[in-house]
Amino acid sequence: MISLPIDAVLPALRQALAERHEAVLEAPPGAGKTTRVPLALLHEPWLAGQTILMLEPRRLAARAAAERLASELGEQVGETVGYRIRLDSKVGPNTRIEVVTEGILTRRLQDDPALEGVGLVIFDEYHERSLDADLALALSLNGRELLRDEPPLKILLMSATLEGERLSALLDDAPVLRSEGRMYPVDVRWGRPWQPGEFIEPRVVQTCLDALDEQTGSLLVFLPGQAEIRRVHQQLAEALAGNVNVLLCPLHGELDLNAQRAAIEPAPAGKRKVVLATNIAETSLTIDGVRVVIDAGLARVPRFDPGSGMTRLDTQRISRASATQRAGRAGRLEPGVCYRLWSEDQHAQLAAYGSPEILQADLAGLALQLSRWGVEPAQLTWLDQPPSAAYAQAQDLLLRLGARLPDGRLSPHGQAMAQLPAHPRIAHLLLRGHALGLGDMACDVAALLGERDILRGAGADLHSRIVLLSGEQKAQRQSHGAVQRIRQLSRQYRGYLRGRPATPVENPAHPRWLGCLLALAYPDRVAQQRREGGAEYRLANGRAALFGEVDGLMKQAWIVIADLGSRQGQREERIYLAAEFDPALFDTVLAEQVSRVDHLEWDEREGVLRAERQRKVGELILSREPLPGLDADARATALLGLVRRKGLELLPWTPELRQWQARVALLRALDTQNPWPDVSDAALLQQLEHWLQPYLGKVTRLSHFGQLDLSSILRNSLPWPLPQKLDELAPTHIAVPSGSSVRLDYSEQPPILAVRLQELFGLAETPRIAGGRQVVKLHLLSPARRPVQVTQDLASFWANTYEEVKKDLKGRYPKHYWPDNPLVAEPTARIKPRK
Repeated sequence: MISLPIDAVLPALRQALAERHEAVLEAPPGAGKTTRVPLALLHEPWLAGQTILMLEPRRLAARAAAERLASELGEQVGETVGYRIRLDSKVGPNTRIEVVTEGILTRRLQDDPALEGVGLVIFDEYHERSLDADLALALSLNGRELLRDEPPLKILLMSATLEGERLSALLDDAPVLRSEGRMYPVDVRWGRPWQPGEFIEPRVVQTCLDALDEQTGSLLVFLPGQAEIRRVHQQLAEALAGNVNVLLCPLHGELDLNAQRAAIEPAPAGKRKVVLATNIAETSLTIDGVRVVIDAGLARVPRFDPGSGMTRLDTQRISRASATQRAGRAGRLEPGVCYRLWSEDQHAQLAAYGSPEILQADLAGLALQLSRWGVEPAQLTWLDQPPSAAYAQAQDLLLRLGARLPDGRLSPHGQAMAQLPAHPRIAHLLLRGHALGLGDMACDVAALLGERDILRGAGADLHSRIVLLSGEQKAQRQSHGAVQRIRQLSRQYRGYLRGRPATPVENPAHPRWLGCLLALAYPDRVAQQRREGGAEYRLANGRAALFGEVDGLMKQAWIVIADLGSRQGQREERIYLAAEFDPALFDTVLAEQVSRVDHLEWDEREGVLRAERQRKVGELILSREPLPGLDADARATALLGLVRRKGLELLPWTPELRQWQARVALLRALDTQNPWPDVSDAALLQQLEHWLQPYLGKVTRLSHFGQLDLSSILRNSLPWPLPQKLDELAPTHIAVPSGSSVRLDYSEQPPILAVRLQELFGLAETPRIAGGRQVVKLHLLSPARRPVQVTQDLASFWANTYEEVKKDLKGRYPKHYWPDNPLVAEPTARIKPRK
């Protein structure tokens, strides 16, 4: 057996797990942790004949790891080492190491929370932070705490780029062990900076051609998704036409396992491979013969929007940790080269780690599993708590699917959903579809929705995929593997449903039932055409979606959308997969999706309040009828809603009333001895029920709002003795030395007193209000009432500025009285003082 870097850490790991029940292992790519650690721990005394479960994030990695472990023992898979993945398993009575994908562990924990007979759970590649891995760890820790004493269940977290200290703290200060780095050095070569909007394919293709000329060995090329893999594959095939020594091998999660295996096996003698991969090749897998990595630095990540209830794929820059993982692929078997198609400066700006899936994913499946477990998220141990908004949206979906009762417990239907290995939407479709006697069609639809579209680009109608699946049409060669996998998944679903009761609907072969099944899974995506024959539809969730090009389904006034999405810069969602829908189903099998709402709204055109009873599916109105005899409370709610939508300007404000509002606001800020209410527009809008609703009894038309005595309504909101205090502390007028009573303007702070300069002769200090707490702002005016000075310090004005102002005013207004000493002069509102 060849020596691997991980071998040096194995004694310390054995000791750590002998002394503790948790450990964290950091081991860079190529260290050998996946293939050496389970075997090194298999015969430890504390394991005492129990099994080891090792979790891998992907099916390909799980099967490849099991095969490698078995080969190390000189055995076949299914003997000491086995695996369980979706649609495939190889385990036997003597299996001691099971390599499983993460969702399988979650379902096993639900059936056996104590994991009886399991001595160690290894979370491999935990740095990927998949939602299933976080959930499985949380349930493992909780089940162990509640139900497991002796023998103890041990937990090992290992990966190439872990946040070791955070994980150690999560596991009660578990020991952190670190292995040495790669076996071989990797020469990193930097590219020029990416430019916004630049297409990646031309640069990737050119770099591949250069590397084939400059380097030896096979190439591993990291691309964000299948579309890019397809385009790069086509361009390379054209550039390398006639070169039989270079094999182009795609590698992504939608390929069947045999096609994936072909990509990771060694190239035939004398040939080289160019493996075009998504981040499926980032960890766990050793692709034989690869010593050159070309990294575009991008990944396609699903992001869930709680506001719309939709998940879309975003293309984003990878993290520095991910870039390290990818570069490590080049140094696993010999010294290698990594071409990074971005600059060193851009690299420094990358995030240190990728964002955990739990922070950006649809949490409906997690919410269903936690409800089945009987806990809320706060009762479990997480590295990152599920976001409250996304979790609340997930619980709301479970309620609408009938999985969750109002008190939070799972319904019997929810219990049945939780036992199916499918998203809650798909599980609901399967169970309800089977109960309607549509089991076979439901299983086919569920399997189709669980995989990538097998006829992408061939129109959006789901019916054509059902026909292809039935065998009536022959699948194209590139889709053959996907079709076989979907048929296998459909058969698996049939096995889960076997024996359940069903009451068949009338004419189950009718095409309307396809739309019905989709509406069971996606009640929020039932959609109504905005105009006949148009491309745009309005969904039950209130969003808009449209066909990007002419499609046969545009003849349908109603559809259900199974797959939609948008790209950056697009306002509407694009419809990719849908089926026609018969709204008459809302009167029968889909009646539970219909709500009846008494709706009051203003007819903007006629300015009157209209009341009607609506039958709705989400935001879509199926029918409406006039509603006589309005309930007073409902009527008042509608009126207040109108005021909130249109704003307080709907009410008959006057300049005097706005001044009153500003005076109260000033005293609320200055006079803390009295309980001045908040009469700002924002506060008034929040408190409409308290001060406005009692006066709306006679309002039936929009024009009636203008007849309200708003001044009395608002002034009545001031409790006694505040009205008197208001006039005392924030007067509307101030008497000036000339004998005039001048209005204060409270629209600004501090309030403004605009007065002719001559009327203030003899006044030494600036006037004050609010019991002396507020100095007014003086706008000193000329005889023609034009501003000549603004001040809050009248004494300073007389002493320092008056002389210059006097000269200017004396020249412009020579007939007026401009004394040398204004403090002893007689104030006047006339041209000259009275004699």
